[in-house]
Amino acid sequence: MRCVTCVGCSWSRPSGADRISFGAHRSYGFHRCPLSSLSVRSSFDANFVVYCSSTSEPSDSNLESSSNRSYSRRWHNPLPRRRHSDQMPTSRIARDWIDSDTPPVSEASERLTVVSYNILGDKNSSYHRDLYSNVSFPYLKWGYRKRLICEELIRLKPDIICMQEVDKYFDLFSMVEKAGYAGSYKRRTGDNIDGCAMFWKADRFRVLERENIEFSQFGMRDNVAQLAVLELRKSKSRKLLVGNIHVLYNPNKGDVKLGQIRSLCSKAHLLSKKWGDIPIVLGGDFNSTPQSPLYNFLASSELNIMAHDKRELSGQKKCHPTQVLETGSKSSNTITSISRCLSSSWTNEEIRVATGQENSYWAVHPLKLNSSYASVKGSANTRDFVGEPLATSYHSKFLGTVDYLWYSDGVVPTRVLDTLTIDVLCKTRGLPCQELGSDHLALVSEFSFGPNS
Repeated sequence: MRCVTCVGCSWSRPSGADRISFGAHRSYGFHRCPLSSLSVRSSFDANFVVYCSSTSEPSDSNLESSSNRSYSRRWHNPLPRRRHSDQMPTSRIARDWIDSDTPPVSEASERLTVVSYNILGDKNSSYHRDLYSNVSFPYLKWGYRKRLICEELIRLKPDIICMQEVDKYFDLFSMVEKAGYAGSYKRRTGDNIDGCAMFWKADRFRVLERENIEFSQFGMRDNVAQLAVLELRKSKSRKLLVGNIHVLYNPNKGDVKLGQIRSLCSKAHLLSKKWGDIPIVLGGDFNSTPQSPLYNFLASSELNIMAHDKRELSGQKKCHPTQVLETGSKSSNTITSISRCLSSSWTNEEIRVATGQENSYWAVHPLKLNSSYASVKGSANTRDFVGEPLATSYHSKFLGTVDYLWYSDGVVPTRVLDTLTIDVLCKTRGLPCQELGSDHLALVSEFSFGPNS
């Protein structure tokens, strides 16, 4: 969410368990690929794919390969056999699975689980130390957080993982490839070292096409997004387009944030059409709250930018922890006053970036999207008045929701992993914590394919 100047174990399909706990930790054997010994061709430094060699197809394995220089992998167990008392969780943070009120068309319909997770980049956790003033230093260390993140994913057993703020891609890939995952990574442009990563079960999906979006090409900063067309290997009629994005943080640059979201939706629409109007799932950190105009843009497909102050498009400025706790966990949907709008005039360039046109005040996108969490009713203790989680991210300067899993026609959410109450989050005094490896919560949704998808 933040601004950046910027296992040897078996993974199976989701079980019927009703709860995921983050407290019981076991040692797993992982192997690490030392970055210092890896050489990648310069033209692919920011854009490459690594596949699980045992399951990927020959045509896939040669995509954007490493240089001819060899490198060795040493086996390494990152979990020490003996730990100090403050290194192991002593309590449990549990999240409940919530089933949809609307059952799938057929119980035998194909299902898949998708995760969207901003994992907090290693560099960002140290560069923005003021955001984690209440977090004990050991819980910010990458080795500790990496273990928590990977063990959490092992318990969740997802089919597809969308990660944001990844600056240790090889470190993560060396772990999840042993569980049968293939993956791709797109680093942000400019001098940034983090980016977006996507992983999928290589024995379940075949990649038909991928597309990376560099928003800098459109004058929209250095953020990036990923798109991938995945086909179920056992049912070739089933295809899914998955998108992954980390939208610009800066709340004052609503024109850029809107432009990035609009561009992602437009490109996803074109790619979906190309493959026969296949269903779409978009995951990511959208850096906008459920009460914001940007959220309404995603949900309604249009936005009159002249009715809003560009500095208020994301709604993030109303989410300082003290503000949220003083006004109650359910924020009201505040309408920006006319005087506030007039104080922030839109330049011609900002209009072009936001709408994609020179002389139009309307931003539109061609998708019909719904949020999986808003579609599956949750507890009043964890959801706001539009049905979204009360909070998916928490640090000393933000408490609120910015992460989403959006979906189009052709798939429906059958269940979601509910988030945490504000009380539980506040007891941690800030994320990451002893039990959770990021300042964001992982969003998890199980989807069922519709009859015609």
